[in-house]
Amino acid sequence: MTQLVLLPAIDLVDGKATRLTEGKAGTEKVYGEPAQVAAEFLATGAQWLHLVDLDAAFGRGSNADLVESLVKTYPGLNIEVSGGLRDDDSLCRMLDAGAARVNLGTAAIENPEWCATVIERFGQRIAIGLDVRGERVYGRGWVSEGPLLDQIVRDLDALGCARYVVTDVSKDGTLTGPNLELLAHVCQSSPAKVVASGGVCALRDLQTLRDLAVKHPNLEGVIVGKAIYERRFTVAEALANLAD
Repeated sequence: MTQLVLLPAIDLVDGKATRLTEGKAGTEKVYGEPAQVAAEFLATGAQWLHLVDLDAAFGRGSNADLVESLVKTYPGLNIEVSGGLRDDDSLCRMLDAGAARVNLGTAAIENPEWCATVIERFGQRIAIGLDVRGERVYGRGWVSEGPLLDQIVRDLDALGCARYVVTDVSKDGTLTGPNLELLAHVCQSSPAKVVASGGVCALRDLQTLRDLAVKHPNLEGVIVGKAIYERRFTVAEALANLAD
């Protein structure tokens, strides 16, 4: 069996760890202090963390100081930073702080020329977030309609994109299971690595994703948020399942 990388998620709203439902602003549920959550993830064996500044993603503020502090405080975690990274200053600030990877979403839609330069410059440290509804990707906190999924994947593949974080927005935070069809489609369409996001609700979903990775070895990892916060399973249980 293929072992997937687990990326527990912390989504930041007004300095707190939260989760949304279907990516909609105003559906936030608060789960505590981000530093405490990150420490718990690290203590239970997590090696990666998916850290999202939702205020920056929605264009209504910034948690950049907190994100930078978390990256510097937990060098034992490989942290993937996402949300509002749309220029050299914001991107380099996180990479210089020690982020293992940054995830660009809106910038890939609105500023593909800039994305091309940072993909060439930073290579594997750049991932592109594909937030998908139907056949299209969306930006600006999942509210701004972008190009067709297949077109943007072709364009980004041509630029040498190494990794996609693929989210079915309608599944995000719903605990209704991942969109396997979407994930398989992106894996088939691109040679890049793929990280699954959205919908995981039980350990059986991790097993299903592992089975999918056997057919599509470029499926590399899975982001899990609400299922952990709602105690459907723990980080330790997820890691044991993925390593079994």
